[in-house]
Amino acid sequence: MLSRLVIVVSAVVTVALAGHQLIPALGGFTPVMESLLPWLGLTVPLLLMAAAVARSRAAALTALVPGVVWAVMFGSTLFRTPPGGPSDLAVGTVNVGVTNNASGEAVRMIAKDLDLLAAQELTSGGPAAKQLNKMFKYHYPVSTVGLWSRYPISDTKPLDVGLGWPRALRAVVTTPKGKVTVYVMHLASARPGATTSRDASLAHARELIDADPSKRILLLGDLNTATTDRGMRGLTPPLTDAQTAAGDGFGFTWPSEFPVTRPDHILFKGMTATKAGVAPATGSDHRAAIASLRL
Repeated sequence: MLSRLVIVVSAVVTVALAGHQLIPALGGFTPVMESLLPWLGLTVPLLLMAAAVARSRAAALTALVPGVVWAVMFGSTLFRTPPGGPSDLAVGTVNVGVTNNASGEAVRMIAKDLDLLAAQELTSGGPAAKQLNKMFKYHYPVSTVGLWSRYPISDTKPLDVGLGWPRALRAVVTTPKGKVTVYVMHLASARPGATTSRDASLAHARELIDADPSKRILLLGDLNTATTDRGMRGLTPPLTDAQTAAGDGFGFTWPSEFPVTRPDHILFKGMTATKAGVAPATGSDHRAAIASLRL
């Protein structure tokens, strides 16, 4: 019985890993499962132990199959070396947490070495905004999101990504190496069985990117969509994920105490990512995503 159970579970995990994009959305449950996809690899040692207890060679060999599939899908992520080299723009994004009284300290630590910082879940006149206004000469807040920059900001515009109120923005930042069009977004939340609003806001985001003729585009924000979520196929491509291109490891950002997924993203086109990673954000339930880019 134990041997049969190992074989069945191994087959299910293999299908979930290799064929997750072919599984129907099931009302929003499958995309949430995809958010935790890399963690399915933890089932492999458990299956191997169960096979050893059952003293079944067939079960042990079957248990290795999802391990091989996982290694093909995610193994390179663990051993990837950032390309490095010179960079022109250091950027970051952080959901500061709407009830975070320590958000000022959080953004101070994150932003000290950055040229651009996007923030979400801001409160008007709150500690995060006040701290960033001291650190950056240029800023453009819209509702609960904002952009702070060491370089001039122009052509600003609030955006509604299908939520009925502006929770995104577009701005052009003029750097010493040229202009970069920057989007800051906080998309709708996704929960098991409830991804309709998130999916609609993702579609709005893609429409904005497709309609933008800018040579260089940078999208920063809490997209409420994991790197492995099928929803990301709507944005990558045409954009490139900085963590995937130049990060060290998975770069999980949520929840902050023990991150298991990455809803916070730095996406770009017309530039090259040289380094990417995460940074702690005091008091927030998210960690910050950061990256360096060469223009």
